Amino acid sequence: MTAAIDHIAAQTFHGRKGAVENAFRYSVDYVLLDAEADVQGPSLFTRNGRGLAALDDVDHGGAPGDGRGAAWVRDVLRDWQVPNVVKVELLAQPKLLGHVFNPVSFWLCRGVNGALLAVIAEVTNTFGDRHNYLIHHADHRPIAPSDRMQATKIFHVSPFQPVEGGYEFRFDIRDDRIGIWIDYSRGQGGLIATLTGRRARMSNGSILRALLRRPFGSRRVLALIHWQALKLWIKQATYRARPAPPAKDVSRG
Repeated sequence: MTAAIDHIAAQTFHGRKGAVENAFRYSVDYVLLDAEADVQGPSLFTRNGRGLAALDDVDHGGAPGDGRGAAWVRDVLRDWQVPNVVKVELLAQPKLLGHVFNPVSFWLCRGVNGALLAVIAEVTNTFGDRHNYLIHHADHRPIAPSDRMQATKIFHVSPFQPVEGGYEFRFDIRDDRIGIWIDYSRGQGGLIATLTGRRARMSNGSILRALLRRPFGSRRVLALIHWQALKLWIKQATYRARPAPPAKDVSRG
């Protein structure tokens, strides 16, 4: 039996907290699929192959360009003793015209009846480093939309934010829409980041509309990241050199 692929024409918001203010909102395309199933997508989308739009295991679940997809997730769940996961979904920006960059993707780990038991936030910086935050309740009960899940920040993302403080995540993943809220706090500063959008079955039309509206895909995302960095530099926000990434690629909140 084949599974469908959803397309989320989403909005992301980033708002900086602290003395140096900066905020922006822009549109971005994500796909959501069962990472362990045979998926049936439109002809312009390819799973693990060349296509106008694609989602490849090599880009997720492990180091960038050397990923193992859902097999890596299963190893993480086993090593960290997260039980009862029967389905692994991936929420990520697709590769468009052969290029992909995902600042953050999400592995959604579900139990029976679709309950969300754990999330792995797969964070990649512009230097090519990656770290994964494993998020779940200590007693492994389902994550509710109102739950605020904690994780300690140990990975360098932006040169304008230190590696300190912590994240508060909230996940509301419904059949018709998704909502993810991340509140990063450290001392007198931090950042609010959100990802929200409606879910719809992916089609050739939705892919072509995305290309017309956002023709450069993740190249556009990279350009926007560097544009915002330039604005912070002009505002004289403190710049921090890139530290070495964590020795381990997974941490638990």
